[in-house]
Amino acid sequence: MSDVRYRQLDGLRAVAVALVLYAHFFATDGSYWGHVGVRLFFVLSGFLITRLLLDARAAAEFQPATALKSFYIRRSLRIFPPYFAMLALVWLASLEESRRVLAWHALYLSNFWYAFRDEWSPWVLVHTWSLSIEEQFYLVWPLVILLAPRRSIERICVGVIIFSLAFRLYWPVTGTPSLARDLLPPASMDALACGALLAAWRTRTMLTPLWVRVSWVPLATAFLVLLWFRPVSLPMTLDWVRWIGLEILPLVPLVMIVNYCATGLSGYAGRLAESRPLTGLGRISYGVYLFHALVLAFVVKAQPWLPVNVSEQGLGRFLVAGTGTLVVAAISWMVLEKRVNAFKGLFPYVVPKNRHTERRGSGRGEHLLPACLHAASEEGDALAKTTIIKERMS
Repeated sequence: MSDVRYRQLDGLRAVAVALVLYAHFFATDGSYWGHVGVRLFFVLSGFLITRLLLDARAAAEFQPATALKSFYIRRSLRIFPPYFAMLALVWLASLEESRRVLAWHALYLSNFWYAFRDEWSPWVLVHTWSLSIEEQFYLVWPLVILLAPRRSIERICVGVIIFSLAFRLYWPVTGTPSLARDLLPPASMDALACGALLAAWRTRTMLTPLWVRVSWVPLATAFLVLLWFRPVSLPMTLDWVRWIGLEILPLVPLVMIVNYCATGLSGYAGRLAESRPLTGLGRISYGVYLFHALVLAFVVKAQPWLPVNVSEQGLGRFLVAGTGTLVVAAISWMVLEKRVNAFKGLFPYVVPKNRHTERRGSGRGEHLLPACLHAASEEGDALAKTTIIKERMS
């Protein structure tokens, strides 16, 4: 993928994290848009992780053990430092008695903690449920992509999607809605696997299936209609049907949005997706997501010294907590994340056997590396380097 397409995917990350901030800082009606933002993150992650692993697998020098080791090391370098820095700050501040449950979050079991408790407590760590699901996905999915027969990968993706959709019968079977319906891993595997299926499909053809091209706008429209009527009280059965629709209907539209940006949007939409404010926010989106709840907790504590109301959802909270979050995320990126990310280059997915050939080819395409590194996150960065290695070997 070109640098333009990486920038547009960074723009999508910015949109996703902005939806989360809107839901947690501004909306007063328990906005569902934050959940849509998380689902968009899942589709993006499934797409980019699968794409880079399939590209590594297609290389002539591919070795499964090397690729797996590099994947886990690179993921650890990208994810762990800011994540555990955030947990350390929560521990030091001792917010909402979070110390007693910190082990669950340190082990990336936050989603199970909240599911078993069936309540969002402590709130300051509530956003880590999605990070836990992503980490659980990262543990298993590389084994599937790198070790399963290549011809079976698309069928595996479809099977995971069907299993995830079937999981949504959990609520009517048990008779009572609970957080488990949203937080256990199967509830999010459909979005991750949809992104993965898009990546697997695009390795064979750039043509999108006709039914997807025809259906994504009507599905998006139906989702918006359901979202409009979300505040309306319904009997349990109808409420379950509405919830199913809100979870399933956005999948194809989100996949198409990712597909369009991965292909490279043109016109006003493309220029907007590539704009500096969006790509800049997308670049630090991981830090924004990590630290926004912690920043909000400190902002609320500082209410007596602030001239605007930050104790409740609204414009004041959005401006103050949002600005604070951006500052903290930018510092995290410049001081910690960017520096640690530099070590990922020591762990390529594909290692050429002929080092001499690698050195001879270093002049071809090496100039592309800084642009890709600055424009992409971990997934895009890894894919860019894999592409360069393949180019050197050609």
